[in-house]
Amino acid sequence: GVRERVAAVHGGAELPERLRLYDGWAARYEQDVAALEYRAPQLAAASLAFAFPAPPAGARLLDVACGTGLVARELHRRGFRCLDGVDGSAGMLERARSTGLYRQLRPCVLGREPLPAPAEHYDAVTVVGALGEGQVPSAAVPELLRVTKPGGFLCLTTRSNPSNLRYKAELEAALEGLERQGAWRKVLAQEVERWERATSEEESTQGTGYISGVVYVYRKCPVPPLEEG
Repeated sequence: GVRERVAAVHGGAELPERLRLYDGWAARYEQDVAALEYRAPQLAAASLAFAFPAPPAGARLLDVACGTGLVARELHRRGFRCLDGVDGSAGMLERARSTGLYRQLRPCVLGREPLPAPAEHYDAVTVVGALGEGQVPSAAVPELLRVTKPGGFLCLTTRSNPSNLRYKAELEAALEGLERQGAWRKVLAQEVERWERATSEEESTQGTGYISGVVYVYRKCPVPPLEEG
């Protein structure tokens, strides 16, 4: 069932095995996340659209770990039209391609290899749902910054359930370290209580049956002078 499939991809399997699990999950993925009331794609897209100063239609955006295209759908609804995507799973990329929402889709396992994009290429980069224990390492965050234009936005999410707390602390240390170095500045960090349904009692927030999560939006420095403020 859905709980087993979620547990499998978040489990301790080695990378090739995990990518194979995602390939196998691709056909049922959207059905499963709908059953879990997974809200990260819409929350992330809304946060990014809120932060964005310019009309987004011409903005180049990279959707990292794009999966089946759930985030692209939400971004498209909010006026983003120039979307590229990368994912480590061929099965997920095939589904994403069938949406017709992406200009370009490429395979990439972030953390193992660089993003297939030149430096300072994108106006915005999203990583929704892939920053977590056993998935994209927090050490990969500078690579997201590399491909973002100065003044561009990065929208990241992670979960706050018990098994992801160590990772979340590591991620936040990396995010804060980059801010101290002047690489980017925080626009918002929003904790969300009902992120998705918990797949086990242990993961549930205070017995609610849900786990919480957080959306971060950062802006790469230096911000162009006309847009300060």
